[in-house]
Amino acid sequence: MAYQSHNPYTEAVLKTFEDHSDQDMDSILRLSYRTFRDDWRFRSYADRATILGRAATLLDERRTDFAHLATLEMGKLRREAESEVDLCVRILSYYATNAEAMLASKVIPVESGQAYVETAPIGVIFCIEPWNFPFYQLARVAGPNLMAGNVLVVKHAPNVPQCALAFEKLFLDAGAPAGVYANVFISNEQSAIAIADRRVAGVALTGSERAGSAVAAEAGKALKKSTMELGGSDAFIVLDDADIDLAVKLGMKGRIENAGQVCNAAKRFIIQESIADSFTERFMEEFTKLIPGDPSQDGTSLAPMCSGAALSLALKQIDEAVAAGARVLIGGKRIPRSGYFLEPTLLADVTPQNPAFYQEFFAPVAMLFRVQDESEAIRFANDSLYGLGGTIISANVGRAKRMASLIETGMVCINETGSSAPELPFGGVKNSGFGRELSDLGINEFVNKKLVKVAAPAG
Repeated sequence: MAYQSHNPYTEAVLKTFEDHSDQDMDSILRLSYRTFRDDWRFRSYADRATILGRAATLLDERRTDFAHLATLEMGKLRREAESEVDLCVRILSYYATNAEAMLASKVIPVESGQAYVETAPIGVIFCIEPWNFPFYQLARVAGPNLMAGNVLVVKHAPNVPQCALAFEKLFLDAGAPAGVYANVFISNEQSAIAIADRRVAGVALTGSERAGSAVAAEAGKALKKSTMELGGSDAFIVLDDADIDLAVKLGMKGRIENAGQVCNAAKRFIIQESIADSFTERFMEEFTKLIPGDPSQDGTSLAPMCSGAALSLALKQIDEAVAAGARVLIGGKRIPRSGYFLEPTLLADVTPQNPAFYQEFFAPVAMLFRVQDESEAIRFANDSLYGLGGTIISANVGRAKRMASLIETGMVCINETGSSAPELPFGGVKNSGFGRELSDLGINEFVNKKLVKVAAPAG
């Protein structure tokens, strides 16, 4: 597997990195396991918090450099990259501050004696992370797990190796012992070996449905606890009482951010018939205003896709959708210029018989559906293999809340787009995976909840 920096804007190969050998991987696992066994798990929350807090401070100081790497390696708009770094700072700081309280022992009332549940780390967590948020994905496993007393071995995506190394160095510079956070450049086959290794206690993956199926199978075979944060095809429901200006603004943000390469992006736009023409016209108009260009420049509003392969896949999906009866309202083609740019695309008339109906478009491609009422909107929203997030736009919050309760996803936002914050749990159901990251739920995924029962004194 070639770990290679490849600039999506210039299409130039910047740097190539050697894979770790099997011997290298074994040495990294050995060090990480020893660091957990002999050091990190015994450290106080205060000691761990000092290191995480220092890492957050260093990340904030290096904000420009980290953001530049994300723009360089995956084509992220600079302002989006800077916001991502800021979110990582908040995540690390949040867990440094709150982890001890989240993991505090809980007393259980019993008829006699005493009982309580205490929390303990479980060991080395093997993480497989994607390219689309090259630092945020790392921060949301590092913050909770390191504060819980676990250590991490992380296989990042092959197209963001410089981001991977920078994040590893961040913890070393913050004073973490070697082995607390270790990056590995390994193949999928080596990953399967790592998952089966007795020194690995848990597996966390963020990635595609296909990757999740393969990794979850390996983890299950090895009887390892795992979390899977996979793809999504989130519904963006606009009800007939919605503020159209707000709906269009949030719909654009929810679909175009990160060039559409977001697992919980708005992808299926479900609009009530009475306002569908107005919304569609406005939405298409905003698509035409997007400016492709150098993602490091302020004037650019449409970033390139991450790779030529990603662009080719999106174009293939669009062609297949059209061949099966879909209508292209706008876009649908590669932009004729250097860089992996796709025209922002809006598809209509996508029926359940069309393969695209159940696919995830990891690109600036939206599907538009017209519905008559709330019941039909909910039916369309739930008619998906995925169940990550969703959005409802309505002037009647009570109405939107009732609908949110009926939507089969892990997250629903009302009158705002899907977002992330340290205190909010992130994750889905169905083919979008299982487990949660962030919040108190995330820090409790890879820990041992140990019951201690004390007998009442004799007599």
